[in-house]
Amino acid sequence: MSVASVRRVIPAVLLCAFALGAVLEPGRAQETKDASEVKTRYAKQEVTIPMRDGTRLFTIIYTPKDTSQAYPFLLTRTAYSIAPYGSDNYRAVVGPSEEFTREGYIFVYQDARGRFKSEGTFVHHQPFDRSGRPNESTDTYDTIEWLLKNVQNNNERVGQWGISWDGWETSMGMIDAHPALKASSPQAPPQDQFLGDDYHSGGAYQLMYGFAWMSSNARARTAPTDQQTTRFDYGTPDGYRFFLELGAAAAAINYFGDTVPTWNDHMQHGTYDEYWKARNVPKDLGGVHHPVLIVAGWFDAEDFYGPFRMYRALKETNADRTTLVVGPWAHGGWARGDGDHLGAIPFGSKTSQYYRTEVELPFFNFYLKDKGRLDLPRAIAFETGRNEWRRSDVWPPAQTIEKHLYLQAGGRLTLDAPGGVGANAFDSYVSDPMKPVPYTAELRTTEGQTFPVEDQRFAWSRPDVLSYETDPLVEDLTIAGSITATLHVSTTGTDSDWVVKVIDVYPNGTPDPQPNPGNVRMGGYQMLLAGDLLRGKFRDDLSAPKPMIPGKVTRVEIGLGDRYHTFLKGHRVMVQIQSSWFPMFDRNPQTFVDIYHAKPFDYRKATERVYRMPMWPSHVTVMVSRN
Repeated sequence: MSVASVRRVIPAVLLCAFALGAVLEPGRAQETKDASEVKTRYAKQEVTIPMRDGTRLFTIIYTPKDTSQAYPFLLTRTAYSIAPYGSDNYRAVVGPSEEFTREGYIFVYQDARGRFKSEGTFVHHQPFDRSGRPNESTDTYDTIEWLLKNVQNNNERVGQWGISWDGWETSMGMIDAHPALKASSPQAPPQDQFLGDDYHSGGAYQLMYGFAWMSSNARARTAPTDQQTTRFDYGTPDGYRFFLELGAAAAAINYFGDTVPTWNDHMQHGTYDEYWKARNVPKDLGGVHHPVLIVAGWFDAEDFYGPFRMYRALKETNADRTTLVVGPWAHGGWARGDGDHLGAIPFGSKTSQYYRTEVELPFFNFYLKDKGRLDLPRAIAFETGRNEWRRSDVWPPAQTIEKHLYLQAGGRLTLDAPGGVGANAFDSYVSDPMKPVPYTAELRTTEGQTFPVEDQRFAWSRPDVLSYETDPLVEDLTIAGSITATLHVSTTGTDSDWVVKVIDVYPNGTPDPQPNPGNVRMGGYQMLLAGDLLRGKFRDDLSAPKPMIPGKVTRVEIGLGDRYHTFLKGHRVMVQIQSSWFPMFDRNPQTFVDIYHAKPFDYRKATERVYRMPMWPSHVTVMVSRN
């Protein structure tokens, strides 16, 4: 098939909300619902708001028809379109949920600079600076100033919220904030896109997501438009084969040409250089002093690290006014559905509904309306496994103790450090970049939402995946906090990826779900709990890659993020190690080259060794709860 025949796009009115594994702000996903209640309660107005440089941003305002009281603003700025456009076309839901629709706010939606019907040039995650050049922070400030002066019956208070990109917009609006901004809720906000959010992790490029998002959302335009974004047509349902045949990431230019300038930018910035450092948000959060509600999902494959990075930054300057909420959700899962399960994993209650009614609505009502009482701790986290909400004064909880799970001979995993010497105190496998380990057993072209809890038996059976597991637990084991893998490894190549997954293995007699349309077998289910990778050349410095020395034992440390999870009695803890996670992440050629522009002859097999001996004890570190 020629490049020309594959290079097609198809309309995507709901802008890849689920097809790409990326979520829109919830209102758009519900446009097809009946909008009669919103029409009854609200008047819709479309305006263009001038920014300080004269650029006009297209804005839709939903104002309560009941004028017996003054209302606060609730603002969302987005790159995902604020459709439906037209004065007679209404959203079915305004605000974060239907409860907000009934509560009554002045809801404001704005197309970000350079997107859809707004003027200007779109810059992917425009860095913040104080040079006077317009950016998303100044655009938020100017929008609020205009709203206060031009929209009647407001109470001079503003809140803002958003998910994913819109969460990033929210975090930018928090910087040098307008005095009227009284509450913000950045939800799944990307904070550093080289350090775990959206496009990279451990120095590796998140190929599948980046390709899907860029091809649909980052194309250059010639003028403002109300045309909905299009979704790339891969010409096949088999993403594994598509990306294998694509080759190195820079080869996407064969499909994109010059229509996706941000992709080309990324391909020129393969290290943590000034391009990426300028886009680090937490460095600019020191002046935030209003209440902030940060939301994250334990199983968010796109922006998991951002909320925790923001929370840590605000703990230093805004500790008493910042709350972190983490639930058992995929990306944006708290804003839709009940949240009672993800894939085959049940959570025992309607966790999303709980968040929307017991946390989110009371937060905004209290700070924007002086309504009700608010008793939010600094951290509200859902403990998976035991399936209970936990409240604490800090994340991670204070009552934990560090434990090491050591790799042992025979695929065992124990709390005891390895003993003896032994010339064969390592395990090995051959990593072939032409047959990389898939990240999912599903046949798909986009990442999807459920693979973060997927059964890993499809990988467990491969010869290029090492597996280690404990005996069945004699009592519950609860971890709360960060997970880190420390491996002592060697390779016959000059670069390698090191992927580590922590898995909850269910007992063989676990009953299947009822009903069970997917024919899931829960006996022996290997539930992915946490996983991440490190590109070997970045083992010491993400800004200064260096080759691995063939045959030399090297220490690599891989952060796997935070979790609050109980491995129940009778379950096992498993650790899997591999050298590819494809096509979620691009392939490492296993030679020290510019990977984004690697040539076919650069991709070579390598023999990988993982050591497990007293001198080089490979292990996974967890924080075990003492409560």
